[in-house]
Amino acid sequence: MRQETAFLFDLDGTLVDSVYQHVLAWKEALDAEGIELSVWRIHRKIGMSGGLFTNQLLRETDIEITPERSERLRARHAEAYGRLAHQIVPLPGAVALLAALDAIGLKWAIATSGRMETARYNLDKLGVDPGKVPVVTRDLVKYAKPDPDLFVAAAERLGVDPATCLVVGDSIWDMLAAQRCRALGVGLLCGGYGENELERAGAYRVYEDPADMLRHLDELGGRR
Repeated sequence: MRQETAFLFDLDGTLVDSVYQHVLAWKEALDAEGIELSVWRIHRKIGMSGGLFTNQLLRETDIEITPERSERLRARHAEAYGRLAHQIVPLPGAVALLAALDAIGLKWAIATSGRMETARYNLDKLGVDPGKVPVVTRDLVKYAKPDPDLFVAAAERLGVDPATCLVVGDSIWDMLAAQRCRALGVGLLCGGYGENELERAGAYRVYEDPADMLRHLDELGGRR
């Protein structure tokens, strides 16, 4: 019996053009704590779990990140991101891609390392109702990417085996998490990572953005 394909989408940099708003929000939060970190280094961390972000900060700055400071950083980032949220738009083809999957009758869900306090802005831009579409945020799992928990939870919400899913993301953290739950990874270039980076992390197909992926949906088994 042929198993249907299900799609598990990352959010920031995959469906919405929000990576650089996150970068600027983290820069503001770090500056407020007196932590100097170049913008490009922040960009490389977007999409990973908060714990891994903190560990990398410690390695790169030699500044102790206490639980209290970590919570202040999270709150400052969320507040700054909220002020930048009006700039966020869906990436080209994102809304059409999700509509096409609905029209075909294929299951899909969203799994993001962001907490709902920031993800809600992106979902609004996409017109996605978390009451109707499975949305798994950092608040709902023990570990975020590159651990597979988010994608495993999203697959469970759809009632499918993660191994039958395609994980669509823009970062190496998405691709690593996909491998760890035995899903196939599809990389998108619209979040800033390069094709070679995504492929080395496990992507078996790489497209420019959701519009490009939609044009090649048949290559991914995007049919019932």
